Amino acid sequence: MNALSVHETPIPGLLLVQLPVHEDSRGWFKENWQRAKMVAAGLPDFRPVQNNVSFNSTPGTTRGIHAEPWDKYVAVIGGAVFGAWVDLRAGDSFGRSYSTTLGPGQAVFVPRGVGNGFQTLEPDTGYSYLVTEHWSEKARSGYTFLNLADSTAKIPWPISLELATVSEADRTHPRLEDVTAARPRKTLVLGAQGQLGRALAAVAPADGTFEFVDRSQLDITDPLQLAAVDFSGYGAVINAAAYTLVDEAETAGGRREAWATNVTALGHLATICTAHDLTLVHLSSDYVFDGERPIYTEEDAVCPLGVYGQSKAAGDAVVSQVPKHFLVRTSWVVGDGKNFVATMARLASDGVDPTVISDQHGRLSFAGDLARGILHLLDSPAPHGTYNLSNDGEPVSWEIIARKVFTLLGHDANRVTPTSSVEYQKGRSGMAPRPANSTMDLSKIRETGFTPRDQFEALAEYLAKESTGT
Repeated sequence: MNALSVHETPIPGLLLVQLPVHEDSRGWFKENWQRAKMVAAGLPDFRPVQNNVSFNSTPGTTRGIHAEPWDKYVAVIGGAVFGAWVDLRAGDSFGRSYSTTLGPGQAVFVPRGVGNGFQTLEPDTGYSYLVTEHWSEKARSGYTFLNLADSTAKIPWPISLELATVSEADRTHPRLEDVTAARPRKTLVLGAQGQLGRALAAVAPADGTFEFVDRSQLDITDPLQLAAVDFSGYGAVINAAAYTLVDEAETAGGRREAWATNVTALGHLATICTAHDLTLVHLSSDYVFDGERPIYTEEDAVCPLGVYGQSKAAGDAVVSQVPKHFLVRTSWVVGDGKNFVATMARLASDGVDPTVISDQHGRLSFAGDLARGILHLLDSPAPHGTYNLSNDGEPVSWEIIARKVFTLLGHDANRVTPTSSVEYQKGRSGMAPRPANSTMDLSKIRETGFTPRDQFEALAEYLAKESTGT
């Protein structure tokens, strides 16, 4: 009896599984699919939702080559087949083929976009498919087909196709040179008009694999709108939509909106991502902490001070239950839109001398660097989980940042007057409490191969672009 093992093939992501088969005088028994053991052995945790079985009465029955818009796990449940696979995905491996004989002791994991075909070698052969999406008539539009007899695929069918039992449809599928390659699943970006959404649009590949929607196109607080979206064509969702009015969240109306967007809507989105096996990227905040520690790691317990921070902390707990998630915790975001740096730059040019808090410390997070870090996580083999992501450099106060903005723009930094948080809040009713320290440890994101830029290097670049309008 063979031990359970998973083996790579020449086609990226196509995996051959050797299955233990228990035989005796009665016949044989096998665990055709055992999630815990097979994931531990190296098979993706692909979470199948439907099992299909085809019965083939005579040797030479030949089916395929079909690439469906889902992952599948194929195995023989009686008899034997010659299996053939051709990569029909766009990319360097397009057209690459692999074939082998499958009996009860073998199975194959077939990633989305790889064409699957087989030819029976024994009478009364059963062929099982576990798939990751429920079949529907609408799904047919996502199929990609290849002609069984295509010579460039070089499939050595044991039984000549002239003698085989083949459907008329399978005989008329296109040759490889006429196949439209299967495109990868898209990444859906929610909150496209926010600072991060615009930054993602600027750095994402311009190949149609990213789709951007704003609230006017998809309001995530409306469950009916979310339910109407066909998520089967997506592989990841980046949630850049959030309620971020920190002070307004302390009011009755703001509290309701903060929880509706940052928690309730996120719960619906998390359920969808789990059901469709999507990767959910969600932006968290330094406001989930109370600021009592000098530096925060991904393992530190949340302890929010105000309503906004409480809603973000609750949202973090929701996202952490999605099997495939990246919870990206950031601070002091600066991008294309209203932000602290833009305000200081305007005051400097308008001749206004600001009073700025000097006892809250942290690092800036420029939206472009955030966007690049997120794309890095999606493209790398980084394990799912929580990652701190800001710009690097020595933690500083808001006052120091304001002075740096004035200096870089050619103004006198002494025009900035420091003040304490307590003094600043006097006469300003309704201000939400802020963490005194928002500095986050960046070791974990560095270990994935991403190096955050120094915040003042990024600041100089940002101000130069703003001043020239580029």
